[in-house]
Amino acid sequence: MLKLYYAKGTVALATHITLLECEADFEAIEVDFAANQQRGADYLAINRKGRVPSLVTDHGTLTETPAILVYLAQTYPDQNLALINDPFAFARIQSLNSYLCSTVHVAHAHKSRGARWTDDPNAISAMQARVTQNMTDGFQLIEDEILVGPWAVGEHYCIADPYLFTVTRWAIRDDVDIAQFPKVAEHFSRMQARPATKTAMLSHT
Repeated sequence: MLKLYYAKGTVALATHITLLECEADFEAIEVDFAANQQRGADYLAINRKGRVPSLVTDHGTLTETPAILVYLAQTYPDQNLALINDPFAFARIQSLNSYLCSTVHVAHAHKSRGARWTDDPNAISAMQARVTQNMTDGFQLIEDEILVGPWAVGEHYCIADPYLFTVTRWAIRDDVDIAQFPKVAEHFSRMQARPATKTAMLSHT
């Protein structure tokens, strides 16, 4: 059985939703960030990075959301969540997930994880002051050039959708008014209505 290690408010929500969409047999195990469990020896033995998500499989442990999502899509092919048979569509999914991982996630992390980049309190404050604008800029690009609608890459729900939903939740927390992005706002509403999202959210709020 798969084991998902997650923490509330984190990107692990995307993996949790996807596991439910795949109807996978899994156990969800919360890592309490408030208690600093991610830095404890027990969890570091699972994921030396001290972050979530971690997905423990029969073959070993996977980390990093884009990799985990593709693994799940390929492990449960009946759901066709990665559009593997359409090379261009699959590449678009990877493009969006890579952008969320490498750019938008990092912009959000400047709000509470500034110490990853500097010890200077003034620099940390300057980074925090830019979060709302940087997140807004990221979602403007998603609205204008990436999100097709009604789902991330078109008519078919895919692994990019729960990832985008998760990061959109952060944007709202970062004071981004998503109403200015009609496609993003509609996507967020559609995701909230899905049974898998509702079930996952019970563990993440």
